[in-house]
Amino acid sequence: MAGSTKQTTNRGVIRKWVEERGGRPVVLRTRSRGEYDAAPPRINFPEYHGSGYQKISWDQFFRKFDERQLVFVYQETMRSGEMSRFFKFVSRVPARSNGSNGV
Repeated sequence: MAGSTKQTTNRGVIRKWVEERGGRPVVLRTRSRGEYDAAPPRINFPEYHGSGYQKISWDQFFRKFDERQLVFVYQETMRSGEMSRFFKFVSRVPARSNGSNGV
């Protein structure tokens, strides 16, 4: 259904979705240590020019993706039917409750 989101950990699905939209896997340099390896994986699109991004291979991307136990949440098309670039990474591991009921 147009506008709905999906989620996956399937590498082929993720790579195809990103590449069809002109994206590429990158990492952002961390300010504290200046190390790219410490940063989480990201997706960058050509029209977004930020400093501090470094292109990484798909193997590096998926290593980080798996290490951080992420799920790729994405949208194929917007409600209008146009191709969507909406995505986010969420944790595969549910957050632990601290016993509080939030009141």
